Amino acid sequence: MSSSAMMWASTHNDTLYEKMSAVVDVLDACQKKMGTGYLSAFPPSFFDLFEAVKYVWAPYYTIHKIMAGLLDQYSLAGNNKALPMVVWMAEYFGNRVKNVILKYTIERHWLSLNEETGGMNDVLYRLYSITNDQKHLILAHLFDKPCFLGLLALQDDSLSGFHANTHIPVVIGAQMRYEITGDALYKEIGTFFMDIVNSSHSYATGGTSVSEFWSNPKRLADTLSRENEESCTTYNMLKVSRNLFRWTKEMIYADYYERALMNGVLSIQRGREPGVMIYMLPQGPGMSKARSYHGWGTKFDSFWCCYGTGIESFSKIGNSIYFEEKGSTPGLYIIQYIPSSFNWKSRGIALHQKINPVSSQDPYLNVTLTVSANEILCIFLLGLSRLKARKSLTFEGNFFGVTRKWASNDNLGLQFPVTLRTEAIKDDRPEYGSIQAILFGPYLLAGLTDGDWDIKTGNSTSFSDWIPAVPASYTSQLTSLTQQFNNMTMVISNSNGSLTMVDWPADGTDGAVHATFRIFAPNSKSSSVSARKMVAGSSVMLEPFDLPGMVVQQGPNNGLIISGATGSGSIFRLVAGLDGNPHTVSLESVSQQGCFVSSGGASTSTRSIQLICQGLSVSDDISFRQAASFAPVSGLRQYHPVSFVAKGARRNFLLEPLLNLRDEAYTIYFNITA
Repeated sequence: MSSSAMMWASTHNDTLYEKMSAVVDVLDACQKKMGTGYLSAFPPSFFDLFEAVKYVWAPYYTIHKIMAGLLDQYSLAGNNKALPMVVWMAEYFGNRVKNVILKYTIERHWLSLNEETGGMNDVLYRLYSITNDQKHLILAHLFDKPCFLGLLALQDDSLSGFHANTHIPVVIGAQMRYEITGDALYKEIGTFFMDIVNSSHSYATGGTSVSEFWSNPKRLADTLSRENEESCTTYNMLKVSRNLFRWTKEMIYADYYERALMNGVLSIQRGREPGVMIYMLPQGPGMSKARSYHGWGTKFDSFWCCYGTGIESFSKIGNSIYFEEKGSTPGLYIIQYIPSSFNWKSRGIALHQKINPVSSQDPYLNVTLTVSANEILCIFLLGLSRLKARKSLTFEGNFFGVTRKWASNDNLGLQFPVTLRTEAIKDDRPEYGSIQAILFGPYLLAGLTDGDWDIKTGNSTSFSDWIPAVPASYTSQLTSLTQQFNNMTMVISNSNGSLTMVDWPADGTDGAVHATFRIFAPNSKSSSVSARKMVAGSSVMLEPFDLPGMVVQQGPNNGLIISGATGSGSIFRLVAGLDGNPHTVSLESVSQQGCFVSSGGASTSTRSIQLICQGLSVSDDISFRQAASFAPVSGLRQYHPVSFVAKGARRNFLLEPLLNLRDEAYTIYFNITA
């Protein structure tokens, strides 16, 4: 309900409005049928167990989501039926909490809060801000978990051992208490909490937690695994940082928001497949989003807590790009550069933001703002360092501002340099000082590698020496080499350092990576060879997509292997397909003329690739010609526009933004030494 209300507020889609209104109608009928104010798919007896401090998993978590969804339907979508439903639910649960306190003690109620209660304090403070009913304020405060918030009030980093997603929503509720009561202690609690998570408990993605819990501060090197960064925690930390930015306008909170959104939210969906999301975002070497405990969910059959928050996260991507500042001269703060449009209806101001795609070859973010306003407006923009702009600027703290009477469709052009940098893991033990992540602007770069993570920088002081960008010409050189067997398409694949013929792999998998090669001319830095226009007679080499700098070459017993050593055994001559098909090519060894790359002709589903010499070891000439002929297609895997090569100690790593990866094995943190 929350995600649909937020999406409707951005789009005003009629179909979405009808569906979400129908959900509210059905829930309203259910609540009235039960007649007590209770509303949930599980029975009230779950709360009997909760109040008796007996095992039951997180009933209040669900109640919070239902109440928050209804409040969003009321406040964002204007559904007046939803507010009385929330009020009735608050009355029901208020009576339950009151009965526990009267029957036992308030300490007994607080003890029960050691279960995951979601953001009950937050939603009840929000309800109070609408109703001004003191009962809602009191009930909200009763969900301000004192054993947790009290430690934060004392500015004690005691997060270790606490369940992260149980307690971040409690901090959000504390922030809401500050907003509606002005109690400065709760502002300090939120500020201290954000600062210790950001400085001591978060990964390069902006995410936090291992197996859903916080670990010891600045000891994250021990926690890198497949069960890091529960997606719900990133969703909730974005709320904490957003509140702090609204109060302070400090850049550190805007930077955190951008980092966590770019790497911790956009990475949880499988490419552009709607409804396919993950629970955890693994951080360990050689991990994969597809191979955590939960793996990828399904569009219609998975509904973990991280699905609800994940859907909501994608419904509100635009909610923290622009911030309004009212006054005699209105101000508009822009803290994220995302293609979007903003319509400030009450002031008659419209703004459109256009972004040119960033690439590793052109490391600049180019932004064009088109503004229409009927009054003087100051636009404040984040990112003043090394800015090149076409307008005179004024500065306010971390922001630069442009104040003027804007004309219709006035344009402001901005150019920001985007740079490479490394960031050490949050671990204060000297022996882990070399464990670092690599970032390009806001993008966290992940290496396509399964477990190998050593990088040597040598004596270089320049990133471009050991993390060069992938040249744009390389894109046209990517190919996959296919054959047809029994009406099935098979493809050459790099498998553990040797070549085999395998079934056509699924998109976005390690299989697609291993079946992609860069085909290029020896001793040439130009794009003289194109995978789309292979010229007969050309001499070529084959580089596996995820092993930059290594090539296919002849190995023992005429097998083909992957090696870093180059020589005549790694050079092949392109010829027209020996099978006579105009769409195929064959590759003849330069060092052994008459010997061709061949799939062998066996009838198994996996075929070994080797050099077979015509007239020597081939008994069936037709089978030989077919086995030595391949149909080249565009590479099953393509470079991301932001692609680099990191020069490793034993092998090089192809680096791409984490958000681009789906099922591939990747490494985020590298052991970087001189």
